[in-house]
Amino acid sequence: MDDNIIVTTDNSGGIGEKEQDIVSATDRLTAYYSARVTLLEQWAARAEPFTTLIHNFSGHASWAKYVQGVEDLFQEAGVPCPQISGSTETNMELVQSAIAVTMIGKREERVSMPDGQWFTYGTPLVGEEVLANADEVASIRRIRQALDHQIINRVWPVGSQGILYEVRRVMNDDDLKVESELDIRKTAGPSTVVLVELPLEKRVAAEKLFGNLLREIDFE
Repeated sequence: MDDNIIVTTDNSGGIGEKEQDIVSATDRLTAYYSARVTLLEQWAARAEPFTTLIHNFSGHASWAKYVQGVEDLFQEAGVPCPQISGSTETNMELVQSAIAVTMIGKREERVSMPDGQWFTYGTPLVGEEVLANADEVASIRRIRQALDHQIINRVWPVGSQGILYEVRRVMNDDDLKVESELDIRKTAGPSTVVLVELPLEKRVAAEKLFGNLLREIDFE
């Protein structure tokens, strides 16, 4: 397989429009957030997706809404939406919603960047918190703008294991001690917070773009 082909995926269960869902949200919004994680993982690998697959376990009526949610994400990011295809489970009717979004992308040629400092952008949120505190979610459009204008070197999404886990992964140090004003062990749900690496000379530009959701990370 071509080493420059990148496959990323995210899934969501018990979130949607069904009566027995744990978190009540529109199917469109649920797909948006699943696709958001998947796209951020593409960008973390310095790739751009050319195909999106939706795995729909919520029934035929949810398909169009899921597609709209994925399209919403790319529209917000300000980049073309890749071809969308996938499959819907219609033989069995589940009592809770479930979706997975997979993207296949191509890694771009690596450009040499100066060493930078890592920050967090956004706030770790999960479940109902995501809906109630939408203004604290890292903006996909601003992340894209930062990448396009080389305000940041890299972006790294934070998932269910929290900031500490992801910082240790990106720094390749399982014993690294990390301090932040945020809860570094809390799940970030659909990557409501991300790690961003920026050259020190870009800090002012990053603060202007990201505002008070940009926070320092201290290492020990």
